[in-house]
Amino acid sequence: MSRSPIVLSVLVSSLCLAFVPDPPTKKIARFHQRILTLDTHADAPIMLQKAGFDIGVAHDTKRDNSQIDFPRMKAGAMDAMFFAVYLSQGPRTPAGHAEAKRNALNQFKLINDALKKYPDMAELATTPADAYRIQKAGKRAVFIGMENGYPIGEDLSLVKTYYDLGCRYVTLSHFANNAICDSSTDPDGPIHNGLSAFGRQVVAEMNRLGIMIDISHTSDKTFYDVLSLTKTPVIASHSNCRALCDFPRNMTDDMIRAIAKNGGVVQVNFVSDYLRKPSEAHRQALTKIRMASVGRVATPEQEARQQARTDSVKQVYKNERASLADIVNHIDHIVQVAGIDHVGIGSDFDGGGGVNGLEDVSQIENLTAELRNRGYSKKAITKIWGGNLLRVLSKQ
Repeated sequence: MSRSPIVLSVLVSSLCLAFVPDPPTKKIARFHQRILTLDTHADAPIMLQKAGFDIGVAHDTKRDNSQIDFPRMKAGAMDAMFFAVYLSQGPRTPAGHAEAKRNALNQFKLINDALKKYPDMAELATTPADAYRIQKAGKRAVFIGMENGYPIGEDLSLVKTYYDLGCRYVTLSHFANNAICDSSTDPDGPIHNGLSAFGRQVVAEMNRLGIMIDISHTSDKTFYDVLSLTKTPVIASHSNCRALCDFPRNMTDDMIRAIAKNGGVVQVNFVSDYLRKPSEAHRQALTKIRMASVGRVATPEQEARQQARTDSVKQVYKNERASLADIVNHIDHIVQVAGIDHVGIGSDFDGGGGVNGLEDVSQIENLTAELRNRGYSKKAITKIWGGNLLRVLSKQ
C-alpha cells in the first residue's frame, strides 16, 4: 500500500524522535566532565580545507554541515581527538603519489595553522602525557592520524616525515587498494593478497618509529598479515562488528579476539551504515557514490558533487538511520567478545559519522549517559572513552 509523502514524512519524524535520549543527569554530567574523553577518528581536516571555515568559531551542525570545532568540543567535554589527514585513493602512479603527498602536507599545515591561531583553545598532542596535561590546562588535545597510506606512495622515508609532523597512526588503506596493502572494499578485488612486500616494510618502520598501525578499511588478509608481523599493539581506529552489521569494513568476532590477543583496541564508529545494515538499495546507492572516485584524484568541485549525492541518498533512506543505542550495542558486543580493555570510540564525525541522539561533538555526553544506563561502571567508561587507546599508544 502506498502512502502520501506527507504521511511518510510524519512516520519518519516519529521514528527519529523515538531515538532522542533523555538528557544526562547532573551526576553523569559531572562524571563526564572529569574523565578524559578521546576520539580516534575525526575528519575535521576535511572542513579545514573549505574556504572560510574557522574551527575556532561554533558552527551549526545542519546549516554548516559541520560536526567539529573547538567551541563545540569544549561544550561536549571532548578532551582529545585524532584529526585525520584523509586522502581518497587515487592512481597508484608516481604522479598520483606526488599529489597525495602534496595534499597530505597541506592538511598537516592546516591543522598546525589552526592550533597556532587558537593557542588558548587547543594544542598538538603526541603522547598520553600530552593529553592529560592539555586536559588539565582546560584546552583540547589534537592528535594527528593519517587515513589511507596512499601519501606514503612507495617511499618508505615518508613514514618518518609524517611522524615528525605529529602523525601517530596510519590507516594502511581506504576504500581501494594501494601500494601498501589490499582494501576490504576494492571493487576489483585484491592485488597483493594482503600486505605487499613494500607494506611489510611500512609495518616494520611504523613499529620502529612508534606509529600505531590502523587496520580499519584493510582486507581480512591484510589484517592477519599485519598481526603476524607487528611487534606492538594495533588499533582499528573506526570499525564496528560484522556480527551485528555484515559489511566488509566491519570486524568478525575472530578478528576482534585477535586484536585483543595482540593487546590492541577496536574503536567503534558512528557511521549508520556500519552500525545497522542498510537495505540493499541503500547499500548499492552508497557504494556507487564511493566507488566513483576510486582511481583518480578528485578536484574540490568533484568532491562537493560527491558529498551532495551522498547527502541526497541519506535523505532518501533516513528512516534507516542508526541511533545512539546502536553504538552501544556494538560496544557491548566487543566487550562480550574481547573484554572491556579492547574497545574505544572513533566517531568519524565530519566523515559520515552521526546518529539519532548523537549528531555532533557537543552531544557526546549522551553516549556516557547511555553507557551508564547499560550498567557500565565509571572505571569501564573511563577505559572506553580513552584509557584503552592511550594504553596502546604508550606501548608503541
